[in-house]
Amino acid sequence: MNLAGLTAHEARELLDAGEITSVELTTAVLERVSQVEDRVKAFVTVTDELAMQQAEQADARIAARDAQPLTGIPMLLKDNMVTKGVRTTCSSRMLENFIPPYDATVTGKLYEQGAVLVGKGNLDEFAMGSSNENSAFHPTRNPWALDRVPGGSSGGPAAAVAADECIFSLGSDTGGSIRQPASLCGIVGMKPTYGLVSRFGLVAFASSLDQIGPLTKDVRDCAITLSAIAGNDPSDSTSLSIDVPDYTRALTEDLSGLRIGVPSEYFGAGLEPGVESAVSAAIDVMRSLGAEVEETSLPSTPYALAVYYIIAPSEASANLARYDGVKYGFSVQDADGVWDALEKTRQHGFGPEVKRRIMLGTYALSAGYYDAYYLQAQRVRTLIRREFEQVFTRFDAVVMPTSPTVAFKLGEKTADPLQMYLNDILTIPANIAGIPGMSVPAGMSDGLPVGLQIMAPALSEETLLRIAYAYEQATDFRGKYGPPPL
Repeated sequence: MNLAGLTAHEARELLDAGEITSVELTTAVLERVSQVEDRVKAFVTVTDELAMQQAEQADARIAARDAQPLTGIPMLLKDNMVTKGVRTTCSSRMLENFIPPYDATVTGKLYEQGAVLVGKGNLDEFAMGSSNENSAFHPTRNPWALDRVPGGSSGGPAAAVAADECIFSLGSDTGGSIRQPASLCGIVGMKPTYGLVSRFGLVAFASSLDQIGPLTKDVRDCAITLSAIAGNDPSDSTSLSIDVPDYTRALTEDLSGLRIGVPSEYFGAGLEPGVESAVSAAIDVMRSLGAEVEETSLPSTPYALAVYYIIAPSEASANLARYDGVKYGFSVQDADGVWDALEKTRQHGFGPEVKRRIMLGTYALSAGYYDAYYLQAQRVRTLIRREFEQVFTRFDAVVMPTSPTVAFKLGEKTADPLQMYLNDILTIPANIAGIPGMSVPAGMSDGLPVGLQIMAPALSEETLLRIAYAYEQATDFRGKYGPPPL
């Protein structure tokens, strides 16, 4: 039996039945890491000793019949979520040797469940990128084609799940950084409603856009993981006060009565024919499952990219001001005074993309330009949010491609930042509007995965999961295409 290839719910059944132990499962996953990690490079840090300790503790809980859904299940966390005693780098030289003294809320919730941490996942530096090539350490490679990108910025967590280097992972999504790599790697990824999952302990990029969510092998695992990490947190002032349901109860195979909209703006120029064909076929499947599907319009969608690349860099320029070499992190010691030390620290500690976004944000917030850029972007953001609200008076959800392309080759777009930014054009609107979105595998194009994206009103994760699960069960991507050919 290929233990590393199991889903979380498959592993749960075997663990509870006593057919396998968490130690055996974790050993199999770590062996898989040792076999393929030199090619995939999904990890920044492998925590093998900690993982085995946690696996032994999980087995004791299972023996005492104290198991929860994720007890004993090996996981990976994106390396911008702090982990007490375990290096958290944000894939940046600035935090290369930073060891946090506390856990992020999501880390603590998963530890309470008894999940097993096998490592920290590679990302674009400070989550700024769409290909994982902005990591200060190494680019992650797509398990389906090692000469191609896994997407970003959660490329490491997505690639690790696809390559069976963990059973599930967590990523963060500021403009598509969970959904786009999920699409390119052929797995499931969800960005929850803003505020549903605590951001405490997530190293901030753009505070009004960032959200943590699951990356999993199937939709049921996504529901299980979301149930574990969602909920109010007094440590996060943006955390919503709601009762968290058992999201697995939303998983049915019937879409009768659901109204699904197809926004025409998401099927325009730049969409690869193979992607459009796969998504159109997916929409036909939804019709066959009983959904009422109609075309609709979100006319302000084309402005979302410009809005994002004003708001996100502006917030980043403020959030990253704390990295000055004084209290923690990288610090240049060979300097002529404090200001010279600060400048050199930021010059050598940040990579090119991070510095580019800090400069963009500082410019947009500067005197004389604030009203023209940042304030105007916030006004358009309100228009986009209202358009979604209007559409959701007619539809339960909207569907579209996750990414306009399949995975592109490493180095193909690094010389042109604008072309790189366009990779997020279909995912950014959900972050701008604060609504949930998810990507589910929708077949292949040219031998590479295509993602179907679903968006729904705020706090409608159950609707997303219902649609995704019904579609998944009708198409069986994992059964049809299997794991990547590593």
